[in-house]
Amino acid sequence: MSSGVGLDDECVEKFQELKLGKKIKYIIYKLDNPSKPTKIVVGNSSESQEYDDFLEQFTDTECCYAVYDFQYNLGEGERNKICFFIWAPDTASIKQKMVYASSKDVLKRALVGLSADIQGTDASEISYEAVLDKVTRK
Repeated sequence: MSSGVGLDDECVEKFQELKLGKKIKYIIYKLDNPSKPTKIVVGNSSESQEYDDFLEQFTDTECCYAVYDFQYNLGEGERNKICFFIWAPDTASIKQKMVYASSKDVLKRALVGLSADIQGTDASEISYEAVLDKVTRK
C-alpha cells in the first residue's frame, strides 16, 4: 500500500551518516505536514548513547519513524544492529496512523542495511528489553 508520500533526500544522507560514520546514534523521521503530508523528512538526530534519551523522542500523540543503532552485549562482545522503528501510539489519530503505516515502505526501501523492524504502540513494545529480545532471536 502506498500513500503517495515521497522521501526527502536528507533522510538517506542522515542514515548513511549513522551507518558509516558511527557518530549519530539515532534519527527521528516525521511527515512534513501532518494534515496534508507530501514527504518524509528528518525530524532530528542525536549522538546521545543513552537509550532513555532515544525513548524520550516518542510522544503519546504523534506517530513517527526512527532508526536506532542498537548496541548490546550478551557475553560474546559488543554487537550492533540498526533497527527501524515505527511508532504509532494508540492515542494518535486514526488518519495519522493510516498515513504512517502506508508510507513506511518508502522509507524502509531507501535505508539499506536495516537489521530489525520494531513496531510500537506503547512504551513496553519499544523498551530496551523488548528490542533486545527481538534482535537476538535466532
